[in-house]
Amino acid sequence: MVRRLDVAVIGGGWAGLAAAVQATQDGRQVTLFEMASQLGGRARSVHCRDASGQDLTLDNGQHILIGAYHRSLALMAQVGVSPDQVLQRLPLRLCYPDLEGLSLRSGHPSLAFALAVLACRQWRWRDRLGLLRHCAVFAMKGFSCDSRLTVADLCANFPQSVREQLIDPLCVAALNTPMSQASAAVFLRVLKDALFSGRGSSDLLLARRPLSDLLADPAAAWLQAKGARVRLNQRIGQVILQEGQWRVDGQAFDAVVLACTAAEAARLAGPTDAAWAQTAGALHYEPIVTVYLHSPGSRLPMPMMALHQGPEAPAQFAFDLGQLHQDSQAAGRFAFVISGAGAWLERGLATTIQATLAQARQALAKYWQTPPVLQRVLTEKRATFACTPGLQRPHARIAPDLIAAGDYVQGPYPATLEGAVMSGYAAAKAIASQTSL
Repeated sequence: MVRRLDVAVIGGGWAGLAAAVQATQDGRQVTLFEMASQLGGRARSVHCRDASGQDLTLDNGQHILIGAYHRSLALMAQVGVSPDQVLQRLPLRLCYPDLEGLSLRSGHPSLAFALAVLACRQWRWRDRLGLLRHCAVFAMKGFSCDSRLTVADLCANFPQSVREQLIDPLCVAALNTPMSQASAAVFLRVLKDALFSGRGSSDLLLARRPLSDLLADPAAAWLQAKGARVRLNQRIGQVILQEGQWRVDGQAFDAVVLACTAAEAARLAGPTDAAWAQTAGALHYEPIVTVYLHSPGSRLPMPMMALHQGPEAPAQFAFDLGQLHQDSQAAGRFAFVISGAGAWLERGLATTIQATLAQARQALAKYWQTPPVLQRVLTEKRATFACTPGLQRPHARIAPDLIAAGDYVQGPYPATLEGAVMSGYAAAKAIASQTSL
């Protein structure tokens, strides 16, 4: 008789879910281990209470997908989720409270981008033409550059208004790393796929539902319906090779996918490959802080607005969750996102909260029907790895049939949902294809 290969997937974030779903689809017997009480990793919903004791369901961050995230959208559809129903698709638009920034229309992104730049009246004509000329040079060079360059180096000759109103917000949104520290090579790859890879690729896809509804909960149901085992609240202590099989806390498997955090993967992989573990463990991280405010009766002119960041203004984006979720419980709730928040957290969380509240009240003063008050703050201290020039990221293969999956492994993208899903899919495909008799 032919038996199915037993595969352990350790970690139930988007990378682990992608690996588990694909391995199950490929006919493996999958066991998914997750140390937390719920799946989803850093893109999940959180059940909590506000200061008044009211029960809330919030997201641990305002994750944005774009139209170019084909693998993520395909995975959602595979587990029975209709992206069109759970995601609101909007053309890329960077609208500030005091000015209309770059605004793309539907259509082929290259043409839409050029037309949007030419129509951006906030910039002088020579600045608009200069931006298009720089982008043409990027395209002629295949969107590649010296790996040692930062985004600030790459865009040093751009007009200040273009850097502040376009490059900086795109950089911190995509890489969660300030321009002065972010890898120009990775940033160019993101620009290429988002702005120049096909119709709809630059569109913003904003969640209409809590994050766990997008993938985590449907994937868990799909896996269990297909016979996979899902084990929550289980932190793995050891992964070792013994008598030709991988032992996960003593349980035998033919292959293992380490889809946990880089720190956890380094701990588990250390006995097998110390050099790999050292590379994974050496990564540095950038936090993201999400400040939830409540203002009954208030509404922004659009679901997502860009904000001017400054020495006393931490947040880069504001989201009107009442518009997005179209849920009475979300009405009057707003999320202010601080990406690359390390410098602010060094000043203290209380200082960060007060500065964000002051920024919200001042920058969006004309939209508040009632004074906004703090509802909840969620902090992801290790939200993403710091995507710096020349960063050495660990490769996916640790040993035969011991594969790493996560947004931190070698790949073209920064720490994004798409990068996580792509790595999970690749890990499942890398597992040996032969069956054991």
